[in-house]
Amino acid sequence: MLRICLALGALLIIQSTESSPQVDTEDAKLHKLFKQYLDAEFKLHPLFATRSGNHDYDDKLDDVSPKARKASIERARKSLDELPKKINYKKLSRSGQIDFEIWQHELNKELWLAENSDRFANDPRVYNDYLADSVYSLLTQSTLPQPVNVRNAIGRMAQIPKVIAAAKASIKNPPKTLTEVAIKQARGAVSFYDGGIFELAGDDQANSDLKKACKALVPALKDYVAYLENDVLPRSAGDWRLGKQKFAQKFLLEIDAGVTADEVLKEAEAEADRVENEMYVIAAQLWAQTFPKKTIPVDDAKGRRETIRLVLEATSKEHGKTEDLIVDARAGVDKIKKFIRDKDILRLPSPDRCKIIEMPEFQRGFSIAYLNPAPPMDSKAASYYAISPPPSSWPAKRVKSFMEEYNRHILQILTIHEAYPGHYVQLEYANRHPSLVRKIFSSGIFAEGWAVYTEKVMLDEGYGGGDLKLRLHQLKWYMRAVCNAILDHKMHCTDISDEDAILFLILRAFQSEAEAILKILRAKQSSCQLSTYFVGRMAFQRLRRSVQNEMGERFELGRFHEAALDHGSIPVKYLPEVTRERLKRAR
Repeated sequence: MLRICLALGALLIIQSTESSPQVDTEDAKLHKLFKQYLDAEFKLHPLFATRSGNHDYDDKLDDVSPKARKASIERARKSLDELPKKINYKKLSRSGQIDFEIWQHELNKELWLAENSDRFANDPRVYNDYLADSVYSLLTQSTLPQPVNVRNAIGRMAQIPKVIAAAKASIKNPPKTLTEVAIKQARGAVSFYDGGIFELAGDDQANSDLKKACKALVPALKDYVAYLENDVLPRSAGDWRLGKQKFAQKFLLEIDAGVTADEVLKEAEAEADRVENEMYVIAAQLWAQTFPKKTIPVDDAKGRRETIRLVLEATSKEHGKTEDLIVDARAGVDKIKKFIRDKDILRLPSPDRCKIIEMPEFQRGFSIAYLNPAPPMDSKAASYYAISPPPSSWPAKRVKSFMEEYNRHILQILTIHEAYPGHYVQLEYANRHPSLVRKIFSSGIFAEGWAVYTEKVMLDEGYGGGDLKLRLHQLKWYMRAVCNAILDHKMHCTDISDEDAILFLILRAFQSEAEAILKILRAKQSSCQLSTYFVGRMAFQRLRRSVQNEMGERFELGRFHEAALDHGSIPVKYLPEVTRERLKRAR
């Protein structure tokens, strides 16, 4: 799944198309106030600072004790109360008003989540960000000299026992499924400090202090794993379901797209019907060449799904070797980038700072790929498109299933989604926008929606040369996004059983049983996130349809895409307004 690193950029100068001294002054006041707020948050939350690209506190870790968390909530409440008193909304430029609204919304969301979820008490996974990722991020994305990063890592590691103590003082009655995942992740942290860290820092004599720090930390982490296993797990009886009312409230805050949870469910169910029909038309065309001696199933609802399933199953066998997975992915990148340039999908970032790497062994087993983008404040840092071969510990049958799922067709869609013109390109565009608010409060719905939207765009424009197998697998990939939204709603708003949910994913989304089981686990671990792909994609699709109809023959695809990406990763409810405004000016 995608990890979006948000960051503080250069000094904000918000510009308005109809600027005036009064407007500019109020915008400057908003920037100054937000920067003061941000500086204070960075000091109090060093991990947030690091992830945002600020390295002033890389050798420190957050105080996550109950007392410190309570103080953080009060600061958010105070900031929300003071914002309209210190800033005159009516005097802001429209760009400034959007920033004001985004900040205000994020503060409201922070308070709602604190009051209604309290992750530090009910989700032990939250502590694992501090145990391992806080150090991993220093050694992978900071552009500071590596000896400095190692020194900061040692300083941060020394404070991890305090995080463990806070966890033991705070964890109450989490859902069993969250505790089980937290245990696996904590074991991964032990493995990281036992050896994985030296893959990044360099296992040489110069890092002897790092070895000592690791040796001192590992026993504390093993003790924490034992605490989770022997103390927390037996009493983990919390309910992971949000319930319809809370889901609806959280949906409005997390998605912030101007649509309700019920509206999205209705739209997703209709879209699933449409996509399935499209998949059947393509599968039927492929049937004779795929099964030349076999009669196509009966043309009814059951037979159509069987036709799709069998053709997908057969074409999934077209994949490379496990040891060539990263090589195959790299080989496809140049072809994809050339196509983007030739078809003017949009202008690609220059210089290209996206590195395609093999995912480290200790991170494997959770996802096939991720994009870890460079934080805007550290914008010269590389972005990493990491791809994971199946873990070496997996049995042959599971490896076979994995490679069939991520076959040569899906591997191309994956690169389009994660890198070109998906996440990497979009986030590089977002880095150019001067607004601190938009960089810090980047919209995941915008990012995921754009990435899913581009999968269809590339094939519509001719990528793949009309290969029906590629199109069928692209539609399967998209059907997953549609069904994710349906699953998200049903898991948290109804009493659907695991068995019925798995059956839904197998029959409706054409997922394997193993995939479906993992997706159910993911749905229990999150709420509203699984809806982001579909909601974001539909926002881009609706805007494209509307603007193209308005402009007719004057419509230029590359110009439209750049206009849509020109405003940072903002909530998609603003997309129609800002894109149309940008299209009034030259490309």
